[in-house]
Amino acid sequence: MRHKTLLLVVPLLMSPGLGWAAGGGDEAGGLPQLDLTTWPTQLFWLVVTFAIMYLLMSVMVTPRIRSVLEDRQQRITNDLEKARDADTKVTEMRLSYEASLEAARTEAAAKARDALSEAKATADEAEAEMATKLNQKLKTAETKLMKMRDDAMASIDEVAAEITAQTVSHLTSLKPTKAAVSKSVKDAMATRANQEAS
Repeated sequence: MRHKTLLLVVPLLMSPGLGWAAGGGDEAGGLPQLDLTTWPTQLFWLVVTFAIMYLLMSVMVTPRIRSVLEDRQQRITNDLEKARDADTKVTEMRLSYEASLEAARTEAAAKARDALSEAKATADEAEAEMATKLNQKLKTAETKLMKMRDDAMASIDEVAAEITAQTVSHLTSLKPTKAAVSKSVKDAMATRANQEAS
């Protein structure tokens, strides 16, 4: 309220109608600021006006400007702090993401190694099982072959003995026994085997 009153009083004091600021310079017909008799009054009102304006600036304008500047500085400081916090969070998120990615890569590599080892073990086991089955089948086949060979050899001996008996009977009209013919054939084959071995 006091500031508004001062703002109303100053223009009234400076009004030419009151005659305070003019100092009667208009009567001489010249410029009042060049009239030496009006200089003390002009200087007085200059000092008063300057003091009033200084008080108004220091009491009303300057605090507002200072408040605006302080608010602006505070906003800038807050924005910079938020930016630093955001940068810190982004850095933390990036480091966390990189750590998670590295952990996932390590886990994937470990799982791949485990899967490879398991597959190799399974393949080795299957190969061993297959080899065992093949060996069993080979032994079975060898046994069958041995039996078939023995059977074939026995049949050959019997056929040879029978053919020999029929040949002897046909050529000499003698009927040798089957046992004697078999013995003779075995002896002849043994003699031949010994001669081939020699």
